[in-house]
Amino acid sequence: MLRFILISVLYLLANGVSGVDTDEESVSVMEGDSVTLHTGVKTNQQAYVKWYFNDTRIAQITGDLSFICTDVQCNEGTERFRDRLKLDHQTGSLTIMNITNTDSGDYHLRIIRRSSEKTFNVTVYDVPAERDDMKRKSVKEGESVTLDPVVVKNPNYLMRWYFNNICIAVVNGDQSKIYTDGQWYERLKLDHQTGSLTIMNTRITDSGDYKLQISSSRFSITRSFSVNVTDSGLSSAAVAGICAAIAAAAVGVLLLMAVFLFLLYRLVRWKDTRTQHNDQANGVDLSPDQSDIPLVDDANERSINHH
Repeated sequence: MLRFILISVLYLLANGVSGVDTDEESVSVMEGDSVTLHTGVKTNQQAYVKWYFNDTRIAQITGDLSFICTDVQCNEGTERFRDRLKLDHQTGSLTIMNITNTDSGDYHLRIIRRSSEKTFNVTVYDVPAERDDMKRKSVKEGESVTLDPVVVKNPNYLMRWYFNNICIAVVNGDQSKIYTDGQWYERLKLDHQTGSLTIMNTRITDSGDYKLQISSSRFSITRSFSVNVTDSGLSSAAVAGICAAIAAAAVGVLLLMAVFLFLLYRLVRWKDTRTQHNDQANGVDLSPDQSDIPLVDDANERSINHH
C-alpha cells in the first residue's frame, strides 16, 4: 500500500497535480494596442481570480467584489503598468492598455475553487515608422483613405470598426456588414479578406479616432487609427459649379454681343433709309447729272462723219 502511494505521488509530481485544468494561449500585438485577456467565466461562479505577470501578482478580484486590486495595490508598491491595467468586475478579464514592448511575457491566470489556470504568452512587437504612419492618416477632402489592420486575418476572429466609439463595420469570418446610414451613406468599403476599411470621398467631419477591435474567445485586441481630413480649398462640387457659372457667363456675353451687333446694323440701315427719304422730300435729284457727261470734241465728230 505504501509503495502504491509513493508511486502515485511521484507520478503527480512528474505530470502535474490532477484535477487542475491548465491552458496556454499565444497573443501577438503591436505597441500602442490594448489587449484584453478573457477568463471565460463570471466572478460570481468562483471565489476569486488572480493575475500574475512573470510570477508577480498584478490583479485580483473576489467573487463578492469585497477585494479588488491592480498593479501597485497588488504587489506592495511596485508600479509597473502605471494605471494601464483594467479589471472587468463581471468576468475578471484583464485589459492592458497602450501596451509596450516591455510588457511582453507570460500572464498567468488562476481561478480559485475551479481548479483552472491559464497562461497567456503575450508578444509585443515594435512599430516601424512606416507602420506607425499607416495608423495616422492625413488626406484632403474628397480623397479616399484606407485603414489597414496589419494583421493576418483568422476566420475565427470577429473584427469591428468603430468611429468615435460607434460601430460602423463588422467582419465575421467570410461575412461583412457596413452601417451606411447617415454620414457614411455609400462611402464605406470593407475588404472581408483583410478586414481593411476604405473611406471614399472623405469629408471634414470624417476626421477623428477610428478603432479596430479583433476578438476571439480567448482575447481581444484594440488597435487605434487617427484620420485628419483637411480642407482642399474647393470641393469638386464647388469647382464644377464655378466652371458652369463661367460657361454660362461666356454664353451670356456672346449673346449680348450678337444682340449689340444686330441693333447696330439695324441702326445704320435706319439712318441710311432716313437720309434718302429726307433728300427726296427736299427735291434733290438723285439721278445722274447730264452736264457731267463728257462731250465728244468736234474734231473727233468730223473724223467720224468723214469716214
